[in-house]
Amino acid sequence: MPGTRRTRMENMALRLFNLNSLRSRLMLLVALAIAPSVAMTLYTGWKERQQAIQMAREHLQRLTSLAATNEAKSIESARQILTDLSGVPDLLAGPEKCTALLKTILQKNPGYANFGLIELNGDVTCSAIPSLKPVNLADRAHFKRAVAERRFIAGNYVFGRVIQKHTINLTYPVTNADNEVVAVVFAALDLLDLDQFIGGINLPPGSILITADAQGNIISRRPNPERWFGVKVSPQMMEAMMRDPKRPQLLAGPDGVERLHAFARIGTRDLTDYTVSIGIPSEQIVGPAWHDQIMAMITLALTTLLALLATWLVGDVMIVRRVRSLVGTAEQIASGRLDARTGIPYDREEIGYLASALDKMAEALQRKEAEHHRAEQELRAADQRKDEFLAMLAHELRNPLAPISAAAQLLKLVHFDEARVKQTSDIIARQVDHMTSLVDDLLDVSRVTRGLVALDKEPLDIKRIVADAVEQVTPLIDSRAHELELQLPAESAGVLGDQKRLVQVVANLLNNAAKYTPDGGHIRLRLELRDHEVVLAVADNGIGMEPDLVLRVFDLFAQAERTSDRSQGGLGLGLALVKSLVGLHGGTVHAASRGLGMGSEFTVRLPRLSGMSTPVVRRTEAPPTRPAYARALRVMVVDDNADAAHTLEMFLHAAGHEVFVASRAEDALERARVEQPSVYLLDIGLPDMDGNELARRLRAMPEMGSAVLIAVTGYGQAQDREKSFAAGFDYHFVKPVDTHKLAALLAEIGVRQPA
Repeated sequence: MPGTRRTRMENMALRLFNLNSLRSRLMLLVALAIAPSVAMTLYTGWKERQQAIQMAREHLQRLTSLAATNEAKSIESARQILTDLSGVPDLLAGPEKCTALLKTILQKNPGYANFGLIELNGDVTCSAIPSLKPVNLADRAHFKRAVAERRFIAGNYVFGRVIQKHTINLTYPVTNADNEVVAVVFAALDLLDLDQFIGGINLPPGSILITADAQGNIISRRPNPERWFGVKVSPQMMEAMMRDPKRPQLLAGPDGVERLHAFARIGTRDLTDYTVSIGIPSEQIVGPAWHDQIMAMITLALTTLLALLATWLVGDVMIVRRVRSLVGTAEQIASGRLDARTGIPYDREEIGYLASALDKMAEALQRKEAEHHRAEQELRAADQRKDEFLAMLAHELRNPLAPISAAAQLLKLVHFDEARVKQTSDIIARQVDHMTSLVDDLLDVSRVTRGLVALDKEPLDIKRIVADAVEQVTPLIDSRAHELELQLPAESAGVLGDQKRLVQVVANLLNNAAKYTPDGGHIRLRLELRDHEVVLAVADNGIGMEPDLVLRVFDLFAQAERTSDRSQGGLGLGLALVKSLVGLHGGTVHAASRGLGMGSEFTVRLPRLSGMSTPVVRRTEAPPTRPAYARALRVMVVDDNADAAHTLEMFLHAAGHEVFVASRAEDALERARVEQPSVYLLDIGLPDMDGNELARRLRAMPEMGSAVLIAVTGYGQAQDREKSFAAGFDYHFVKPVDTHKLAALLAEIGVRQPA
């Protein structure tokens, strides 16, 4: 039976403190409602204690300052006595007159234990109380300081050798007519008399008053002064005196009682190094506040207990049973039946609000489920476009590799005539140019879409832009036997833009039309000038687009269906690049098609440049021509790719140059000192040292002052060129190297450099 009763009580306690139940949560709300009162009670008690402590600190600081002032008056009085005494002639007139003078002074000042005169060697030559044997005070700090500092010194605690009393020695230098120190007069102040100066200060019960010298020796104490003379204060009190004497601190005394101590310096620094401290037991300060707070907390605890009990009983009858009727609906929703509804009227009370919330939650979950399904379909479509793009990219990169590989195998055959060699070399060169174009397109669209392209904007003639683009695309249009119709206005119109990029936009649109129009098709380029914009439209009668492709034709991975032979070629990046570049120029581009087999039309709108009658036309420089005569050069090739270095070496040999090859930067530096080439072709990505650092070291060599440094690297972005030029390179070529340009450059260098 006792075990059964205990089990019931444990179960009741678990139900009481189980926050998963509504009643427990209601009780928690009641507790939270009462919590501010508890917090306010605690805060008020803490505030009252702080106020009590603050008031005690202020009162304590006033008492301590009063005690310090009283003791400072006694010390100041002693200084005045010694100052006056130092000027009396009898003091230095011999022992008899000196002794008589000092006895008279002692009789008039009964609070002092002795007066005396100390010679510079430390001997006491006369004193009000004679000594039975000679006394030398040369080792006393107060004597040394009075001589050295030539001022009044209040010394530390000492037990008098002659008078056998607890004293402090007060000293003052005696000077002659030449203001030279000839002796020191001192007064021994009886510490019992010093304590009288603070006798009028009323201390609370259990409080103590301590005066300590610079070394922490007690020279005054209440109560029981005689018992504590010369005893050092605790290390904690000494540290408080030295660190922050004006800030009261809680310190435990030798009797184990914790007291709030205040500190005050006795006089100024030139008067004493003494500190007075008064400590009041902390219990007397915060005791009444603690008592009031405990009573308030007991009352509040009883109130809280009654409120929780009432909440437990009322919550079970009025709320819990009604909420259980909603559990069935909630469980249905949790099991996945999102069409389940509560069927409870939405009355303006809590249960109705809860029913409304459950129904709204079910509706929201249904919407989220539908949105999730749509998002999943879009992700799958995007992933499919990415896979198609990667497959197309692999196909486009493999296409040039096949003729390159076949041509390379043909070159290995014996008895290969010169004409066939030239034809094979042309095939390799064309396919390499094609692969280079593919890589450049990938890099270009990456830079533009990420906003890494800086436009070189200037006023341009839009008709000139169209003419340059048509010139670029004409070979492709002619090869497909297309008819290109140009509808251009008679007058010119200006736009503010980057010539190279705008030509790229128009050329990409014409390329796209030529590729996706069957041979012998019709392409129309129409240019229309309006008040504030220029409209350029490229239309064709090609394969057209389905409506869903029109919506995503400018996406990176979006492409029309193509045949397996991929005769159109390309990566499908041109339109994405067009959209980004037009956007950078502040314009828009739009695609339209009436369906498959019905052709397509792309319309570009650019802001028209107003107030310019004759737009500026940028003229391109004529391609460099090979000089009539160029001497052979000493060329060093540095590349860790053996095949690349060997191929470049053969090309340079064939051009008539003397070539040296190195695969490491350190080897290149050693050979440069010996061979001293006039031209260096350096790869940037070397294993032991990058090409930029190698260029800097070559430039640092005196014999390389006139050498020409050419970077030959796969890094071709603007920041890569800036780094290479900053390192000392004269030219920057991107792999694969255009051998025609390289040959022309070397020929120019050969003419320019002396033989």
